[in-house]
Amino acid sequence: MRVVFIASECEPWAKSGGLGDVVDALARALGQVGDGPDGPVDVFIPRYRSVAVPAEAKVGRTVAVPDPRGRRGTTKVDIVEVAGNGYRLRLVDAPAAFDRDGYYGDRDGDYPDNAWRFGLFCRTVLETLRSEDRPVDLLSLHDWHASPAAIFRDRFYADDRVVGRAAVVLTLHNLAYHGWTPLIEVDQLGLAERDALRFWDAAGIDLLGAGIRTAEVVNTVSPGFAREALTPAFGMGLEGLLHEKGSRFVGILNGLDTDLWDPARDRVLAAPYDRSDRTGKALCRADLLERNGFDPDDVGPVLGAIGRLDPQKGFDILGGALERLVKRGVRVIVQGSGDPSLADPFRRAARRHPRRVALIERFDREMARRIYAGVDFFVMPSRFEPCGQGQMISLRYGTPPIVRRTGGLADTVIDADEREGQGTGFVFDAATPRALAGAVDRAIAWRAAGGGRWAHLLDRAMAVDFDWRSSSAPHYLELFGRAMEIRAEAARA
Repeated sequence: MRVVFIASECEPWAKSGGLGDVVDALARALGQVGDGPDGPVDVFIPRYRSVAVPAEAKVGRTVAVPDPRGRRGTTKVDIVEVAGNGYRLRLVDAPAAFDRDGYYGDRDGDYPDNAWRFGLFCRTVLETLRSEDRPVDLLSLHDWHASPAAIFRDRFYADDRVVGRAAVVLTLHNLAYHGWTPLIEVDQLGLAERDALRFWDAAGIDLLGAGIRTAEVVNTVSPGFAREALTPAFGMGLEGLLHEKGSRFVGILNGLDTDLWDPARDRVLAAPYDRSDRTGKALCRADLLERNGFDPDDVGPVLGAIGRLDPQKGFDILGGALERLVKRGVRVIVQGSGDPSLADPFRRAARRHPRRVALIERFDREMARRIYAGVDFFVMPSRFEPCGQGQMISLRYGTPPIVRRTGGLADTVIDADEREGQGTGFVFDAATPRALAGAVDRAIAWRAAGGGRWAHLLDRAMAVDFDWRSSSAPHYLELFGRAMEIRAEAARA
């Protein structure tokens, strides 16, 4: 089975959120599972300006790609080969499309030619695969940026023996972004107006929606979010299409790279620790507090939050609860960047309470690791969360998460008060500062009580196994096989 991933991000080369983590970890895990792909998975992503290409990387081939903006209708694109960790990373090097400051846009918003950019990316991938003359069994597409590949397979390559027979599995990481392309812009994709009617409607093409329609199988990244996505509140206008997929739409919980995220081997931390001996966690806590200007000898509770400053992630909920938390003796460390208006409450609080509130307004990999290990509780108040990895990492690092009951957060965190003896964290329902503060109060009470009850909670948290190889990758292989059967049956019909 030859498997090809097409995605806009892959950690550590290009990442703005959890998508990059999943593409990297899943591609590697598939190669480590029995009955997996024949040879390493191919992972194609764009070569953005920010991608640091290793010196040993080389141009594997150059392909002439049909391009509505290219001279004589074609553009030559280099494919840069990089030795990935357990897979083959292949960078699509099209400077006109991707040599820019941002992946998807700049401070003025999305790039107006995103349909062309990611259409060119997907067309290049398919042309590259054709040029290698080795049939592809499964195209694993991720979000709207890769959805044009599904459209192109049926529009341009239906009879091609290399990619035309490939089954498509579309994985939905975020339903909020669709890649809407109005009718007057479908030519950016190399498509005609009649193609809009075939794949979407007369107004244009919703690329994510068209990908859902075209794919043999669609999945999202947790069973909980799969159920939520079928409702108007969470389906983002695509719930009808997902209902139509029936049993061909499923949820598979994301995994965690437990080799990458391991407090016993994490060299960034001030001291290692594991489930059997958490002594080093106190040293990690002191180190984190000192680095952020807090008193390391203050035993009062410390909360941490890491993520994109976006309403989806609930940072406004945390911001709304900030003053009351500080008054209760809580200290808060937030790392993230994004919407400046969401950062404002944390900036103001940090100025007023420099020894109690810290805002790290950037993505800092090493500081993120220190936060996971050093805070007493990790907060994820997301309004919706297809899966999330922050809560998985915090559990592995022995830091109980405080999360909203939504999507993958509800699938991965068990409330300590609701299920005595089984809980791993603290869960609240309403997307309000008051509800969050109530959950924080419960968490603080558990910690203050200490004793065996608290120790058992930490032990259960660290015992949870989200390893991709044992939990999620086998389900993806099963899903891939099912998609291939559906594709083969359609070809015989």
